[in-house]
Amino acid sequence: MVYLKDVVTLRLDCDACIGCGRCLEVCPHGVFVLEADKCRIVDRDACMECGACARNCPVNALWVKNGVGCAVGILNSAFGRKSSCCGESQACCCGDPKAESPAEK
Repeated sequence: MVYLKDVVTLRLDCDACIGCGRCLEVCPHGVFVLEADKCRIVDRDACMECGACARNCPVNALWVKNGVGCAVGILNSAFGRKSSCCGESQACCCGDPKAESPAEK
């Protein structure tokens, strides 16, 4: 399922990847494959930016700005929230311009 073409924030540092396969286990949309003991993104546009891959990567080889993609919109609708954020006080989900990716720190 493609959400919006070429807008996903998902990034992979192939050099840092240790090939553990955890991202494959937690990704609900099969965005990754394991080839030659390294993870590879096969369908970036299928990423719903839930952040499960990045949260579970033991070497921080993955980064995604979760809270800006379809997963948050679906969850907020299910919970009857009108805000695009998971909570009025949680800047992490609202596209906080001060939030940095691990590579930018």
